[in-house]
Amino acid sequence: MRQLADHLWNRATDALRAARHGLSVSPDAAAPSAYYAAFYAVSAHFALGGRTFRKHAAVESAVHRDLVKPGTWPARLGEAFSQLVELREVGHYGGVKHVPPEEAERAIGMAADILRAVADAHPEEFTGPEGERPDTACEHGDR
Repeated sequence: MRQLADHLWNRATDALRAARHGLSVSPDAAAPSAYYAAFYAVSAHFALGGRTFRKHAAVESAVHRDLVKPGTWPARLGEAFSQLVELREVGHYGGVKHVPPEEAERAIGMAADILRAVADAHPEEFTGPEGERPDTACEHGDR
């Protein structure tokens, strides 16, 4: 599972870079990329524990059940993950509804916070979203 976790983490950091890079081009594309960064990071976290999921909804449920509810993560990270799910839906399938640039930017910050939380939980396995070693600083609030 370590190899899977490494691949998922690489996807997470790539997706975060893509979200940042694409923000000025398309907030509708940047927001789903931010979601995927968080999704892959959380999936990497669970893979290290020997757990994988087949559905996106199962990952969201696991975030709340296994990370937020027992107090491993603050509620705001669970809320951020759920907000990213919603923004992914709008960005990919919104029809006439679009992700505003400021919401896409906020999504990127929330995804970076989630990557930091995963990196902080596994400092020997993962670096932070900027390639730095994790620390306790968090861009969008205290943990």
